[in-house]
Amino acid sequence: MKVGAECALCLFKRGYAEILEATEDDSLRLKALEALFKLLAENFKPTSVPAEVGTMRERLIKRVTGNPDPYAKKKRLSNEAALKVLPSAERLISEAGSPEDRFRRACLCAIVGNVIEFDIPGHDPRLEEIGGLLRRAEEELTIDDISRAQEMARESSLILYLTDNAGEIALDTLLVRELKNLGPRVIVAVKGEPVYNDATMEDALYVGMDKVADSVITTGTDAIGLSLKECSRGFLELYEAADLVVAKGMGYAETITEFEVSQPHLLLLRTKCMNVAKYFGVERDRNVAKVLLPRGPKAPK
Repeated sequence: MKVGAECALCLFKRGYAEILEATEDDSLRLKALEALFKLLAENFKPTSVPAEVGTMRERLIKRVTGNPDPYAKKKRLSNEAALKVLPSAERLISEAGSPEDRFRRACLCAIVGNVIEFDIPGHDPRLEEIGGLLRRAEEELTIDDISRAQEMARESSLILYLTDNAGEIALDTLLVRELKNLGPRVIVAVKGEPVYNDATMEDALYVGMDKVADSVITTGTDAIGLSLKECSRGFLELYEAADLVVAKGMGYAETITEFEVSQPHLLLLRTKCMNVAKYFGVERDRNVAKVLLPRGPKAPK
C-alpha cells in the first residue's frame, strides 16, 4: 500500500506529537523536528509505503531525543484501560449461541481494539467508548471474511498471530483463545523493541497473553508492520511454517499488501485513516476482516 497525499500530514503530526512526548528539552525538540523535516523531504514519495516511512521516523526520534520508548506511559495506561473493558468483551463472546458466533464476536472484539492508536489526524481513541464500539462492531463490519477465516483456522496446525498496539493486545487474547479452541497451535508475535505504541513483550506479559497463547515471540525488529528483511531468523522460520497468519492493524496491512503472500493471511483492522480506507474501498472508521490468499499452492513442509 503506497502513501496518499493525506499521509504527509499524518506522518509529520505523529512525529511532532511523539517528539513532545520524548523530551521536554526545547533544543532537542527543535533538533528532532529539523531532522524529521529532512527525513520526510527525502523519503516521502509516491512510491513510499506509509509504515516504512513511519519506521524511519520512529528510529530518528528515538536516536535524536535519546528516549528509547517515548510512549511508555501511554502504553501502560492503554493496557490498564483495555483490561477494564475485557470483562464486557468476554461476556459478549460467552453469550454467543454457537461456536461460529463465538469466533465472529472474538474477531470483532479484536478489531475494535485496533482503535487504540494515538495522534492520527481526525482519530480520537476514547477508551471509554470501546463498549459502544463493541455493540456497533457488526454493523460497522464492511469487509467480512470471518467465516472463511474460521474454516481456514480449523484446517490449520499452526497459526501465527501478529499483534499491533498496546491496550489492543488485551482484546487479542480473546481471539487467540478462540483460535486455539479450533485445534491449532497459536504463536503470538510482538515487536522486538519499542516502536510508537506497538505492543512489546512487556505488554504481552502485562495482559496475560503468555497464559493464553502457546508461545509469545518477537519479530526481532522495531519495524512498523512486517519488514521481512529485518525480522529475526527464528521469526521468519515460524512465519514461513504457519498455515494461517493473523495480522492486526493498519501497519501490517500497509506492508503485507506490498508482496505476494505464501499462505493465507487474515487482516483485522479499523480503517482509522482515509488512505487505508480508500485502499480497501470502504469508508473511514469501518471494521475490516480481509483474507489474502497466495496465488499458487503452498510448498509442502
